[in-house]
Amino acid sequence: MNTTHPPQPHSPAIQVQDAVKTFRTRSETVRAVQGVSLEIPRGGVVALLGPNGAGKTTLLDMVLGMSEPTSGAVSVCGERPRAAVAHGKVGAVQQVGGLLADLSVRETVTMIASLYPDHLPVDEALERAGAASFARRKVAKCSGGQQQRVRFALALLPRPELLVLDEPTAGMDVQSRTEFWDAMRAETERGLTVVFATHYLQEAEDVAERIVLMDAGRVTFDGSVDELRSMSRHHTVSFVWPAGEPLPEFAGAAVSRRSESRVHLRTEDADALARELLTRTPASALEISRGGLDEAFAALIHRDDAAA
Repeated sequence: MNTTHPPQPHSPAIQVQDAVKTFRTRSETVRAVQGVSLEIPRGGVVALLGPNGAGKTTLLDMVLGMSEPTSGAVSVCGERPRAAVAHGKVGAVQQVGGLLADLSVRETVTMIASLYPDHLPVDEALERAGAASFARRKVAKCSGGQQQRVRFALALLPRPELLVLDEPTAGMDVQSRTEFWDAMRAETERGLTVVFATHYLQEAEDVAERIVLMDAGRVTFDGSVDELRSMSRHHTVSFVWPAGEPLPEFAGAAVSRRSESRVHLRTEDADALARELLTRTPASALEISRGGLDEAFAALIHRDDAAA
């Protein structure tokens, strides 16, 4: 354990109180973050979602001590963000930067490890990040997914209590994303808190225990995946339809997907549609599910526009 900063179990991993961040341009003042209050306790995985310009990266920059709030307060593991980073309590995995192309993976991790008075052994960092198998490879020869694993290894070196990830799997293929999150889950089982920004809704649904949705600099939703999904007005009604039988139109419903035998209809009134299917048609094996995360996301993002 890093003896320079004993853990403080009673302080949250992240605490944001009425944070505002403004930027001035030649023509206007932009409020990138507008009165955000947020508390993330120790442990678990939290996804930060939102469209481009929502304020996600600006908020994470304040958490990492890269910028200061214009007003309000941000604390990380019971300290000011810059102090928490300096004490090794926070590790970050970002999309770009931080790597020297001419060095090997092992040389890169060894060099950065030398900056910490007390660090995770290089071999252990490489192994836990899933980078040991290509440790001798030049960074320039690594794929995008492999470079992210190198950044992951670097983030583990100070034995952090919190990992902050900004679009960590952008540009990765499906297998690389799966392997990356398998390694990340192993870290959460060790007690690490993980907060990540992503635009992959499926990734948030698969990985996160809690979702914080931002839009126009404000938090518009904070809760579980199931709670977010429940914000969708629509349901999907799926059923088996006899081969060769023409499919009629159903009022208030639209076909969202169709396979060889199964039909998926999207509707706001699942009960009425189910009654019609079961009493007036040859449909069988009926299933009803709530609308997807993408629909709930869109509904929340555009809720203010619709109300205007």
